[in-house]
Amino acid sequence: MEALFANVNWLAVGVSTILSFGLGGAWYSTKMFGTKWAKGVGIDIDANAGQPVPALIMQFFGTLLFAWVISLAVANGSIASVVFISITFFFLLIAANMFAEHTVYASVVEGAFILTMAVIMVVCNLFL
Repeated sequence: MEALFANVNWLAVGVSTILSFGLGGAWYSTKMFGTKWAKGVGIDIDANAGQPVPALIMQFFGTLLFAWVISLAVANGSIASVVFISITFFFLLIAANMFAEHTVYASVVEGAFILTMAVIMVVCNLFL
């Protein structure tokens, strides 16, 4: 259990979680990929639709855990593990989207977001 906490850069975990979560707000907005993504997953994101609070809470905690895992990998000098973990998440997400019959566009938007978060998290761990 101690290995899950040893050498974790908690500042990088916190900053990268906040940056990644904030980027998600922009990424899925109508100004970036949101409109076509929402159509591809079958949801309505107009101004009157409101925010899916339970999904946002799950996304926040998932982002926090992802940042923690990335920090552990970077602390152990294993950027290769970061790449492997990120690509694994990418393929699992794409598979889930295929089962849900989401469009290729929506799936690529979501997968690219996972990879972008990983880059943010690595950069934060290297420079904070």
